[in-house]
This record gives sequence, C-alpha cells and structure tokens, in this order.
Amino acid sequence: MEVRTTCAYCGVGCGIRATVTGERSVEIAGDPDHPANRGRLCSKGTHLGETVGLEGRLLHPMIGKKRASWDKALDLVARKFKDTIARHGPNSVAFYVSGQLLTEDYYVANKLMKGFIGSANIDTNSRLCMSSAVAAHMRGFGEDLVPASYDDLDAADLIVLVGSNTAWCHPIVYQRIRTRCDAGAKLVVIDPRRTETADEADLHLAIRPGSDVALMNGLLQHCRGAGVVDDAFLAAHVVVPQDFWDRLGEGNDLWSAARICDVDPADLRHFYELFAATPRTVTLFSQGVNQSTAGTDQGNAILNLHLATGRIGKPGAAPFSITGQPNAMGGREVGGLASTLAAHMDFAPENRARVARFWAAPAVAEKAGLKAVDLFRSIGEGRIKALWVMATNPAVSMPDAGRVREALASCPFVVVSDVMEKTDTGAFAHVRLPAAAWGEKDGTVTNSDRTVSRQRALFPLPGEAMPDWWIVKEVARRMGWKNAFTYDRPADIWREHCRLSTYENDGARVFALPGAAQGGNAAYEAMEPFRWGGARLFGDGRFPTEDGRARLVPVVQKPLPEPLEQWPLTLNTGRYRDQWHTMTRTGLAPKLARHREEPLVEVHPDDAARFGLTDGGLARVATPQGDSLYRVAFHAGQRGGELFVPIHWTDRTSSGGRTGLLPRPLVDPVSGQPGFKRTPASIAAVAPEWHGFLLLAHELAETPRCLWATRVAVPAGVMWELAGNGDLKAIEALLPKGERIEAQDAARGTKRIAIAANGRLVGALFVTVSGELPPRDWLIAQLSAPAVAPTLLAGRAPGVQADRGPIVCVCFDIGLKTIVAAIRDRNLVDVAAIGGAIGAGTNCGSCRPALSRILTEETSDAA
Repeated sequence: MEVRTTCAYCGVGCGIRATVTGERSVEIAGDPDHPANRGRLCSKGTHLGETVGLEGRLLHPMIGKKRASWDKALDLVARKFKDTIARHGPNSVAFYVSGQLLTEDYYVANKLMKGFIGSANIDTNSRLCMSSAVAAHMRGFGEDLVPASYDDLDAADLIVLVGSNTAWCHPIVYQRIRTRCDAGAKLVVIDPRRTETADEADLHLAIRPGSDVALMNGLLQHCRGAGVVDDAFLAAHVVVPQDFWDRLGEGNDLWSAARICDVDPADLRHFYELFAATPRTVTLFSQGVNQSTAGTDQGNAILNLHLATGRIGKPGAAPFSITGQPNAMGGREVGGLASTLAAHMDFAPENRARVARFWAAPAVAEKAGLKAVDLFRSIGEGRIKALWVMATNPAVSMPDAGRVREALASCPFVVVSDVMEKTDTGAFAHVRLPAAAWGEKDGTVTNSDRTVSRQRALFPLPGEAMPDWWIVKEVARRMGWKNAFTYDRPADIWREHCRLSTYENDGARVFALPGAAQGGNAAYEAMEPFRWGGARLFGDGRFPTEDGRARLVPVVQKPLPEPLEQWPLTLNTGRYRDQWHTMTRTGLAPKLARHREEPLVEVHPDDAARFGLTDGGLARVATPQGDSLYRVAFHAGQRGGELFVPIHWTDRTSSGGRTGLLPRPLVDPVSGQPGFKRTPASIAAVAPEWHGFLLLAHELAETPRCLWATRVAVPAGVMWELAGNGDLKAIEALLPKGERIEAQDAARGTKRIAIAANGRLVGALFVTVSGELPPRDWLIAQLSAPAVAPTLLAGRAPGVQADRGPIVCVCFDIGLKTIVAAIRDRNLVDVAAIGGAIGAGTNCGSCRPALSRILTEETSDAA
C-alpha cells in the first residue's frame, strides 16, 4: 500500500510516496504532486528506507538503568515536576524541545508549559538555527512571516544565496535554483567558503565572516545612489526612521564595504550593479546569517534592502529565510520558542488574556522564558531543577557542550524522550521515555515556505514506543489537568491549534488557519498540502503592525576582532550533504556514510603548511571552550586563516569530531541565537604511532578506546577507522570469537587479523605503523560473502581490482576515479553526459554540483 507522507529531514518539506514492503522495510519515492519537491528527493530522503529498522531503538520506558512500566514512569515524571514547582516555583522547571517534533507534539508541550505550569521556559533547538530570522521578521514586518514561496525562485532573474550551502543543505531547493539559472537567471553566492554551491555561481563573494551588515548596508547605499530605492513604496507602506539615510551614508561606500568584507572592490561593484539592475531578485539566507552574535541585525539588513527597493510581495522578488529542520516553522506557529506565547502572539496583556480564555488556563506565563543558552546556564547555576528534553541532543549540539554536560549532570531531575536507547544526552537522564520515530508518527509539519503537509505512519508503534503528544498529554493529566488534555488523536490537537490561530483574530495576525479545522477526522486523514497566507505575503503593501506599515531597522556593522596570538584562526561549523544533525538516523544508512566517512577539518593549504599539517593526517582543533580531534582535509576553497568542521559526530560515533565542545556560548542580544560561525581557534598536528581499521559484523557497545575511532555504517556490519598509540591488545579484544587468521610484517609494523565463524567473515583488524592500508570496499563486501576469500588478508580480490576513489554518487555507488575515467575516455562535456554514460547524478541529483566541479577541473587540466 502506498502512503503519502513528508520527509524527516530539512525544512524543504519534500513529499514522499512510501510503499511498505515488509515488517520494517519500505520503498521510498518522491511525490510528484507535492508542491515542495515535485517528485524529487535528495540523497537523505532517497535512502530513508535504510533507516527504519529497530537497531539501537529505545522501546521501553527506563528509570535509571531499569525498565519500567509507562504508568510508573509517567507518575514519576508528573510527581517530580509537581514537587519541584511546589517547592521552587514554575520557573524552576523547563522543557527543551525540537524541530523534529510534529506540530501536534509541539502544541501540547507548549500548552502545558505556558498555560498550565505557568512558565515560558520551553525553548527549542530551532533557537540554534533560525531564531535570528524570527527576530528580524518581527522587527521588520511586525510578525514572524516568511513572505516568499518556492514558486518565487521560478520567477526570479537574480537569486542571491547568503550564508547557505544550498547544494548540500537544501538540495531540492538548489535543483530548483539550477533549473531557473539554466533558463537565464543569475546566481550570486555570498559565503566565506568556496562550497559546491559557490562553484556553480555566476559570482562568489568570499566575505570575511561576520561582515554581512557592511555588505548589505553598502548595497543599500549603492541602490540609493543608483535611484533604485522605491520612494513611493516607502512613503505608502514603510516607516523610515528620520535619520536612517544619514546614518546609512556613514562608512557604507563601496570601498569601505570591500575593505571590511575583505573582497575585491571590482567583484563587489559587479554584485551591487547586478542587484540594482534586477528587480526580480530573491535573497535566500540561512545559517551563515542566523548563527551569529549579530544575526538579527544581519537579517534586518537583508529585509531593509528588499523593503527599500520595493522587492517584496511580487513574483520573484522577496527576502527568503530558509529553515533547517522539518518542522521548525510549525514550532514557531504554535509558540515553541521561549520568546513567543502561542499562535504568533507575544506576552502582551491582551494576548495573555486571550490565550487564557481559549485554553481555560489557570496560569498563563507572564513573560518570555529562558532561551537555550541561558536555559542550560540556569541549570548549571541550580535555578532550574527539573528538565525535560524531547527529540534533541543538546549534549552534542549546544555551544560549549562541555559546560552543558556539566549542567545536565548537576540537574536533580532530567527526563529525555527519544527514539534511540543511547544518546549523549540520554546518558544524563533519570527517566528515558521511548518516542515514536518517523514512519510511526502521525501529524503535520510546516516547511520553509509555509506549506503544511501531513506526516503519516507507515508502521505500527514498536515495543512500547508512543507519540510525543501522547506522552506529554499523559504527564499533564497526572499533574492534575485532565480536562484540558483530553486528546485521543492528533486530529483533535490540530483542530484546537487551528481554532486558536483564528480566535479573536480580526486580521491583526497574518498567521491563521481558517477552515483547516473543518471536516472532522476524515478530512484530517485526507489532508492535502496547503500553504497558509497564499503564494506570497505583502502583495497589498499591508503589514501586521499597528499602522499597517513595515519598518526599516537601522543596523550598524560591528567591529570584527583581529586574530589572537593564542587563537590565530577562525572556526566555522556546518553540515555535510548526506548527514543530519547528530546522525541518530542517517548514521544507520551505509550509503549515506560514503560521502564523508569521518569528521574532517578543512584547512587552506597555506595554513596547513604554516601549522605543519598533513593532508589525511590528524589534527587537534582547540578553542577557549574545549578541543577535539579531526581528520585533516586540504581545501583551497577555505579562506586563509579559517577552518571548517562538521557538527554531526557524537560520543557514540567518534572519539573526535566533537564540534559542540568548541563554539563560544555567546549569543545575539535580540534573538538569543548562538554564534557558531566565528570562534577563535588554533590547530596542531597529531601524529599517532599506528593507524588502521576494524571491520565487524556486529555493533560495539562502546566506542573503541584509542586516540582516534570513528564509526562508519557499512552493509552487513560496521567499520571503525582507528589510530592510536601503544599496545593494540585492547583493540584486538574487540574482535569476536571464531577461527583466527593472522599475518604480520614486523618491518612495517603491519598486523592483519581476520575472524571467521561458520565459514563467513565476522571481523577483521588491519593496522600498520608505516605501511599502506588496503582500500576498504572489497573487504566490506566480504561481510556479505558466503565464504571467506583466500586473499582476505591481502585486502583485495585475486587479480587486479580497480580503485574507484572516494564515493561521489551515493545512489549508484560511483567513485571519483570512475567518474574521471569516464570523462577522459568518453570525452564527456557536461553533467548530463556523465549521467547518460555511467548514471551518476540521475537519481536524487545531490551529487550534480560535485560532478560539475570535477568536469571543470578535468577541462582545465586538459587545456
């Protein structure tokens, strides 16, 4: 049976058609009728079927290390929270939730905390990714509203990507952009790194991190000088502070902007002139803008630009904040951030009274609660004494994660609702509650362009797992509020959410879901994707402020500090193409592991020479907050003096790559969003005595104890890339029991061990001090082979075996060397020709930017 549902990953919100093929197996295809993706899926969405097994799942409530009944666990949670509130007040407890929750889950959690507990101490991991955009929208528009839709990309003549590696982080949106560019639109990428997105741009501005305000203020000043400012639109629809233009004219000329941004003035002039000459412009911005201690100002600099030029509310003309998580927007709608109340209402007295009437709530929160960084700081200071974490992993993802772990360890009562049995955060929990995962959940999500879609269950709930809304509802009832939490199904919650959005809403709030609550349960089950607010907002020039006018918000570029002697580098963090957050789901998929198997620190070759680094070696990245180990990757696309590391690895998947330990816990003063993109750092080479890899047909209970150990999912098992010092006995002890085959080369310090059981390979360890290690592909395949190959310890099949190189196309398992050989041997001249010849790039398309770059490099070399 085919089920229409929505992808579990990013904020694009792609529709999926899923066909269940077994007890825990499913075939995944894009939904051609969904407006967000029109049938396309990226690599992560394509391989969702590899992640629906029950490996590592939390399937029963746990109190401490003991299994408990639901009644016992829920009673304990309710009693602890009630007792804490009675002794220390409502602000002594907190919820930390997630953009992975469905809207119905979010709604119940927010209602319990803000309406009945009486505190606004519920914040979400969305605070870490888009809360500066929320704050900028509210300052500029009067409400948190994304004015654009994906359809605007199809109408734009210029698309500007600011702080967004769209080709990796939102691949389906990027494919839509490329389609428009193929039809003649121009693409400008503003990013300190030369990413695969930047590789295909008409212009790439590698600006200095944190200089976005100078860039955008300079552009607005240029537009004013070029006569592009829409004075009629401003006069009719926008409040302009009296001294706005005078202040803008101070130090925002092109030459000053080029100096601050550290870019070629000619390139900057080209961008400014291109923008001024192109009315149909969409400026799409993401984490590079938001994850900054000046993120709100940077967002408002972009909004100012579009408001002042009248490029808003029109086809192909809008600022467009694109979100990272599948339901960050749904969380914003229900009020899941500590800084909002509910349904796009703040804590003004009239809003508090309105929500109290609607909920029949006894104690609506009086003011905004603690935002994420302050929330965990308050736990560490002992002011918050009971915490409930839902569907997120703050011990990994928060900045200064070492301090967050100390806070969790000191908290008297911690509850974690999660799908996985072992997470870095769950290790601190007194109670762990098994939540439903994607494929088991039932509810709604809202994507980046305000499209609401249904996420539908494919499988029965496994073990004793339950939906998050049910778990929160049951705790609320046990705390004494039975009549307010009587939901039997997600549709009940959805209808209440819709009614609240329209309750006493005469149009002052744009967010409203009129009619969406009608039709009963059958209508909810059959719900088609719909976009609230229409195709685009503000076409009539009216904004949700008291006077109906938007605001130009004066913003000033803050001074950017120079490198310090002890911390001479600047650290940037971000995502990989084929991984998601802390890899609890994507880490299960062998194909998704191939693109980047280990956490890499990307460094410019000149900096590598300066600090004595080796490409492929190990290095320790340190900041004032902490340090972690990474594999070194030289990358000429890095700006000199800057490093880039990924966010995904955890204690469960690596002894290194612990990026959350490194950033400063400094936040934007308006939004409270942490600045992950500009941390002072140092780097030093680390030379282990030996390196190797461990291949197993079973999972390990713990990460191997050595200097470097990184887990890689492989078919029929798992591989650990290893490096270390000293004795190998502890590593050898990880091999399973069975028939042992062994070879040693004392001269090179090489040792190779294979373990067979019942005639099949179940484990192998290859280690060397100074020799070479064999490619992994053939050995990995031996885990699935019916018999042990005679050349196993040689690490290759009999005869000559071609080295495919690093995997580029994960869908068809095609390596770099295979692609290069095809380009050379068959004289391939474009990406389409590569696809026709070997299939690469013809399925999800996520590798198409990489194919384009490889083709460019080969063409350049041939010339």
